[in-house]
Amino acid sequence: MEKKRQPKPISGIIGKIFHSFGLTSNYNGWMVVDKWDKIVGKEIAQRAQAVRFDDETLFVVVEDDSWRQEISMKIDEILTSIQSQPYGRTVKQIRLIKMRKDI
Repeated sequence: MEKKRQPKPISGIIGKIFHSFGLTSNYNGWMVVDKWDKIVGKEIAQRAQAVRFDDETLFVVVEDDSWRQEISMKIDEILTSIQSQPYGRTVKQIRLIKMRKDI
């Protein structure tokens, strides 16, 4: 009797493919962008949105100057939360960008 192979989750396969092409860092950084609201919580996610990851830097657009200041004071705490995620160790810094209202 032939033993049947169990299906493997696609997430594991995708991770292996990215790793084989040397793209793990970018993949993990974009995972942080995707999971931003779960990492920082609803209140911050409503006022600041992770929009990009590039060269170990997470780019976050903030609603206004007061939220930029608020998040700046919590930046170390947020970075620690990010880096506690299996995919978050790729993020080394966070850059806050004020939202442009004329777009």
